[in-house]
Amino acid sequence: MLSLTEISVRIAGRLLIDHGTAQIVPGARVGFVGRNGVGKSTLFAAIRGELPIESGSIALPPRWRVGSLAQEAPDGPESLIEVVLKADLERDALLREADTAHDPHRIAEIQTRLVDIDAHSAPARAAAILSGLGFSTADQARPCQEFSGGWRMRVALAATLFSAPDLLLLDEPTNYLDLEGTLWLEDHLAHYPRTVIVISHDRDLLDTSVDQILHLDRGKLTLYKGTYSSFEEQRAMREVLDAKHAKRQADERKRLQAFVDRFKAKASKARQAQSRVKMLERMKPVTALVTQDVREISFPVPEKMLSPPIIAVDNVSVGYDPKSPVLNRVTLRIDTDDRIALLGSNGNGKSTLVKLLAGKLPPFSGHVTRADKLSVGYFAQHQVDELDLDGSPYDHVRRLMPEATETKVRGRTGAIGFSGKAGDTVVRSLSGGEKARLLLGLATFFGPNMIILDEPTNHLDIDSRAALAEAINEFPGAVIMVSHDRYLIEACADQLWVVADHTVTNFDGDLDDYRRMVLSARGMRVSARENGSNDRGREKPQRNRNEKRNSPKQRISDAEAEIARINGIIAKIDTALALPDLFKRDPKQAGQLAKARAGAESALQRAEEEWLAASSEFDNAAG
Repeated sequence: MLSLTEISVRIAGRLLIDHGTAQIVPGARVGFVGRNGVGKSTLFAAIRGELPIESGSIALPPRWRVGSLAQEAPDGPESLIEVVLKADLERDALLREADTAHDPHRIAEIQTRLVDIDAHSAPARAAAILSGLGFSTADQARPCQEFSGGWRMRVALAATLFSAPDLLLLDEPTNYLDLEGTLWLEDHLAHYPRTVIVISHDRDLLDTSVDQILHLDRGKLTLYKGTYSSFEEQRAMREVLDAKHAKRQADERKRLQAFVDRFKAKASKARQAQSRVKMLERMKPVTALVTQDVREISFPVPEKMLSPPIIAVDNVSVGYDPKSPVLNRVTLRIDTDDRIALLGSNGNGKSTLVKLLAGKLPPFSGHVTRADKLSVGYFAQHQVDELDLDGSPYDHVRRLMPEATETKVRGRTGAIGFSGKAGDTVVRSLSGGEKARLLLGLATFFGPNMIILDEPTNHLDIDSRAALAEAINEFPGAVIMVSHDRYLIEACADQLWVVADHTVTNFDGDLDDYRRMVLSARGMRVSARENGSNDRGREKPQRNRNEKRNSPKQRISDAEAEIARINGIIAKIDTALALPDLFKRDPKQAGQLAKARAGAESALQRAEEEWLAASSEFDNAAG
């Protein structure tokens, strides 16, 4: 059990957690929620032992392993599958020792432990996790250093999940995922066999994957049973009850104080008055829960509504290299008030499509027809880098209104969520959510006819995401969105377009249908890998080298090396089993050796099956 007892944590003089208490039982799946900046990540650091607590205690079972997502993405020449496999430190150490061990007793211990931790199935388990997070079989064999930072953070997540710690701490794990990866992670966490605590603002993940909610509010920790939706209901009920209790107590205080004021100077009533003074002193104040208002998000209304369609795309090919377009033969139309969500794994062309629609990428062929005077507001998370870090929200708005009066500029700055002193705060001091709000305001500043939102919910808390959904639904123009947040898509989108296989198609179904399709497809991909097929997945640089690495010939060579390695282990075990009087002298050791040999035989059989499958593919290709 993870036991947090009366803990207080202070950062830079600010008390974030004030005598917080919570008991997390083994096997619990807990969603950790609270407004941005209240101290959720700080508590994780304290649990990991990286941050001292001011008072109280944090207790963990002595043998529990605590795992969390690395702050830095892995890098280097090792393949993705190797990076993930090395996350299991015990397995990695045992395998290295197994290659050099000569003592029969130690050989038996090593092989028995490898069987106990199911070490020989580790490559298949690692591949399943990488596949679920969006890496094809070819990708898994590529060097980690060939991937971008966002994809390498997915590898870090895969490594953390593969290591299967007793206590898994995840801080906003979906920030680096697309919708498909998020759907897989929801399913994986829902079946995680140990204890997990996940900080997340993803409402669907908290409704799908957890069975308890830990809420941090004004320094206090409260544990609720159930999903996030259940938590909202319980908290709303508690707010009502506390408000009623606070009112009753206030009325009682008023009555007692009136008695004291009336009779404190009267000798015959002095004793009763003094009694009521003591009652007032003993009465512990009850504070009604104060709901922190969420600043609304609003988009300016277009000056003029255009006649549909506002964009018509006819047989378009587009990309970055005319010889290898990302999308081919794309035909679609967007009308005045469409709400369209783009689905499809990262790397399939969603960003390419939105750049085409935004007019930032010209087509190689085909025609794009736009309504006259069409204006487009385009929001993407990478635009944070384009903000002036030393400027304030007021400065950014002033640049868009150079001739306006001070009052008007202040008014518009407040309208996008930065009124008063907040408007003069330098951007580098803003939180991630505040920067996202600023970007949304700037992207839609002039009332566009169409808004394109590329992952707008990163860094927004749950209430701000709800405010964004409300703003989208109230906006009269068209909205195109790319998001891993199911709640936002389900609340706003009336069309689902899938970007895959170099084209764009309309998805005839809802997100539940799409979720089932994604999980089924990724499960089949893993099965295909274990059966020896080669799923090439997305197009990547250095494709020829990847295909060579994953060719039947290379797999034959890898399987032969594995067969030789396992045969060496079996030979060492057989030598130990052949020692005179082993079964009489040390029956326990003999039993361990026999169990280890059986495990090695199973691994040898799998390696031989892989060799046969690869050899068959090679013969078919050659013949």
